[in-house]
Amino acid sequence: MADTADTAALPRTADAVGRRGRLGTDLRAVRVLWQREVIRFGRNRLRIAMSVIMPMMFLLVFGTGLNAAVPTEPGALGDFRAFFFPGVLLMAVQAPAMAAGASIVWDRQAGFLRQLLVAPVRRAPLLTGTCLGGATAGLGYALPVLSLGGLVGIPYRPELGLVLAELALIAFAFTSLGVLVAVCAKRPETFQIVLGLCMMPLLFLSGAVFPASGLPGWLGTVVGLNPLTYAVDALRRTLPGEGVAGLGDRAAGPQWGDWTPPVAAELGCVAALAALALTVATYRFARGD
Repeated sequence: MADTADTAALPRTADAVGRRGRLGTDLRAVRVLWQREVIRFGRNRLRIAMSVIMPMMFLLVFGTGLNAAVPTEPGALGDFRAFFFPGVLLMAVQAPAMAAGASIVWDRQAGFLRQLLVAPVRRAPLLTGTCLGGATAGLGYALPVLSLGGLVGIPYRPELGLVLAELALIAFAFTSLGVLVAVCAKRPETFQIVLGLCMMPLLFLSGAVFPASGLPGWLGTVVGLNPLTYAVDALRRTLPGEGVAGLGDRAAGPQWGDWTPPVAAELGCVAALAALALTVATYRFARGD
């Protein structure tokens, strides 16, 4: 009886060992691809400088100009640059995160992607490692921009740690979108065109430059359906200081009827976007290259 019980337990033990082995292999693949993207980020110092300079120019030039053009009430604490600052953070995260998708397109051209496809690793860890690496790079670009918050009246308080966590989630969502476009558009030229057509409208219709509430007609509907609207508003509501609050109704975020979604619900929308994009990309990737 004991021998029979031991024999019956062998398949389950083998399956458990096999599952642990597959899990270890998948985690190693995630780590290697994450490290690959981080190394790419660290080696391209010129790209780091340019990706930081562009958001700074938007904040200090474009934001200062609009701050002078937007009337404020006497004694108000509002500064349009503080309102615009979350959009600048979004710009800083966007480009490097999308570069992870571009790396997949170039890996396909170089033949490296075929080596990944024949590796004894499931497809989901391959894309997850790439997305985590792109999100880490995007967060690295956002840190210098976030350090400029004091220039627009944003104090350096512990709440900035929550802002960093939100930026990491947003960067992961951007990377997932870039990876999705990369597995669907197989040519570098097509990837750049599709990415530009998708990302620029999403960015400008996210409430980064103008409030998301009170917009007329179709524009308000489009802004309300844009997941990045909730990313910008979550950052705006988490950033410390009174600069944005002083703008009153001009800093109002999106509403669902008469209900204003909390920050947790807004971040849930961003997380859902990331999960959906990564799931669809994994499905397309698993179909072969």
